[in-house]
Amino acid sequence: MHHVLADHTALPPGPSWRLAEPGRQLDANVVNLAAGHTIETHAEPDLDVLVVILSGTGCVETNGTTLTLTAGELLWLPRGSTRKLTAGARGLAYLTGHQRRSGLQIGFGPPSSG
Repeated sequence: MHHVLADHTALPPGPSWRLAEPGRQLDANVVNLAAGHTIETHAEPDLDVLVVILSGTGCVETNGTTLTLTAGELLWLPRGSTRKLTAGARGLAYLTGHQRRSGLQIGFGPPSSG
């Protein structure tokens, strides 16, 4: 997995690695953002998310607070919190981890009354 943690500026923006083993209970991704790139404000309504800054700098706006991010920092985003990530002048690479979501399941609704 050493290539994941290599110089993030040489990697294209977006996810560069995903945990994909079957039967896992954890989802994890390494995400690369180019300098100045922003992931717009969004919320995770169901899951806590743990973020580890791997390289670069940036900031996160979460629930009305702006935090500066640098390599080696750890950030916990509780479920329901909002977040907006912006990469700094050298870009930003970070690892996210959270409980794996169960897949969508098709079920039957209540019987119709007609």
